[in-house]
Amino acid sequence: MALTPGPDADEIARLRRGVVAELGAILPPEALLSDREATAPYECDGLTAYRAAPLCVAIPSSEAEVAAVLRVCHAASVPVVARGAGTGLSGGALPNPRGVTLSLARFTGIIAVDPLACTATVQSGVRNLAISEAAAPHGLFYAPDPSSQIACTIGGNVAENAGGVHCLKYGLTLHNVLAARGFTADGSPVEFGSACLDAPGLDLLALVVGSEGMLAVITEVTVRLLPRPETARCILASFADIGAAGRAVAAVIAAGIVPAGLELMDRRMTAAAEAYVHAGYDLDAAAILLCESDGTAAEVDEEIAEISAVLEANGAVRIDASRDEAQRLRFWSGRKNAFPASGAISPDYLCMDSTIPRRRLADMLLEIQAMESKYGLACVNVFHAGDGNLHPLILYDAAEPDQMRRAEAFGADILETSVRIGGTVSGEHGVGVEKLNSMCVQFSESERERFFAVKRAFDPRGLLNPGKVIPTLARCAEYGRMHVHRGLLPHPELARF
Repeated sequence: MALTPGPDADEIARLRRGVVAELGAILPPEALLSDREATAPYECDGLTAYRAAPLCVAIPSSEAEVAAVLRVCHAASVPVVARGAGTGLSGGALPNPRGVTLSLARFTGIIAVDPLACTATVQSGVRNLAISEAAAPHGLFYAPDPSSQIACTIGGNVAENAGGVHCLKYGLTLHNVLAARGFTADGSPVEFGSACLDAPGLDLLALVVGSEGMLAVITEVTVRLLPRPETARCILASFADIGAAGRAVAAVIAAGIVPAGLELMDRRMTAAAEAYVHAGYDLDAAAILLCESDGTAAEVDEEIAEISAVLEANGAVRIDASRDEAQRLRFWSGRKNAFPASGAISPDYLCMDSTIPRRRLADMLLEIQAMESKYGLACVNVFHAGDGNLHPLILYDAAEPDQMRRAEAFGADILETSVRIGGTVSGEHGVGVEKLNSMCVQFSESERERFFAVKRAFDPRGLLNPGKVIPTLARCAEYGRMHVHRGLLPHPELARF
């Protein structure tokens, strides 16, 4: 569906005569796309339910060109949406119909790998996995590993504060980025963080990581590299009851164990993944857990034994530990391919992303089961269970308008239930356009105004990625009316609308 109406013909003509013509004087012809056919691949990111055609797509190849594009757009008050690989799942890179999509696809340089300092400095268009590939000859790796790591870029990871299956032990993007540089909306250069242990002044790097392209366009990032563990093994545990699997996750952490990864998949997701990659999953299990340990061989053997004992005491009916690297990778292959596996069993799916307290995992799984009946749609579940980050995938057919409507209501219910039980509406996918409404539930009007104040401090005209992340008062009022119409649970922040 289109999120907003596009500009009318007169406005398109005016913008073409002005902004597009000026950009044409800055960029070579192959780096400026304005024909509808050429810009079609940029109409959405991984959230394909929302689409919009940009005025044009600028594809600079140097920081000087990025700054020049921003200066032209700023002078004309034209919005700019920065874009990486387009793998985001919340509509964060959805184009503005009256604006320029700024692609960083040509920023693919690995500037330096410093094995002594254990850092890498790379341009923002470098793929996540390429960083670890460049660091591998030095026995190092970059820890955050989103499922899309073969394609997603470090610039996009910074924008969304991406995680991955190993973020439980090694942290999110925020914990692994030392510095970033780029440009503000008016084309002024800006730097955040430092390669040193600390940077002077306020810690603005923590503010920019996860800001979804609303504060600055990032062109270069310095990341922390870690020594590659000597060995790693993965436990594949089966549970006859999905609630027991959720409780087992909490028990592992309560035992003082911090696995390298701890993931949960329900029966439907397990079946889809097994059919897709043949990972060796137990198809009779109501849920499976993947729990990895890494370190020295002695440390891993000891931790695997400890984890196995905790899982068995908490209802695991079958426990298999990988015997070699090939089997470990096979166990993980199903989890890494969970999203494409879901696409193989359904015409469309809506991937949600919220975070809840670990102790409420079992409760949330049962809530989602009840929602399946309420909305008449199936849901497959895969969770970063160790840190409570949920990824329910609601299955539907976009060719059926009512199914799309029910899928959106189902997703909103999941997000609002997450808030009700002590969680938040987002984990690692960002807010984008998908969760704008749910932000009305998570945050009060005064809190949202403070968010806008931060954006204004960086971008007074509101030109960078406008209409995303922070809902306006008018939008929240509209959602309050929709909320009542859909019969969702009342929420205090919406009650006044």
